[in-house]
Amino acid sequence: MLGKHEYTVGLEWHGNRGTGTSGYRDYSRELVVSAVGKHPLEGSADKPFRGDPGRWNPEELLLAALAQCHLLSYLHVAVTVGVVVTAYEDDAHGTMVEDGKGGGAFTEVVLRPRVTVANASMADAARAAHARASELCFIANSVNFPVRHEPEIVVA
Repeated sequence: MLGKHEYTVGLEWHGNRGTGTSGYRDYSRELVVSAVGKHPLEGSADKPFRGDPGRWNPEELLLAALAQCHLLSYLHVAVTVGVVVTAYEDDAHGTMVEDGKGGGAFTEVVLRPRVTVANASMADAARAAHARASELCFIANSVNFPVRHEPEIVVA
């Protein structure tokens, strides 16, 4: 089934401390991301960019989107190849490099999924399923940096 999918989120900045953006240190980076029918996400800049470390920053959200997309693609592939997954955890890591001009870019993301399968006969297929999941992941297919996988397969 081919189709076009569109997504909408709302964003509201909550950082006006009374003088708006009158100076670089005069405003907060706090914001709220929302979507109809979902819990709001409290966001901010990363701490080195004067953000609140207790809130999600865009870099973490990008990393979370890649990890979540891979998980969902992987579960689909597992079903199609007969692998019974009983648990899945990921310890994702992303590297962003500043360019010295006020910008920067991610250079790599490494996903480290720990997948538990129902029995040992599924281990090889479970490991191989990561490549197909990577091909199917919409988010990984949308970024211009490598998304690598270092899976660990565990037998229940």
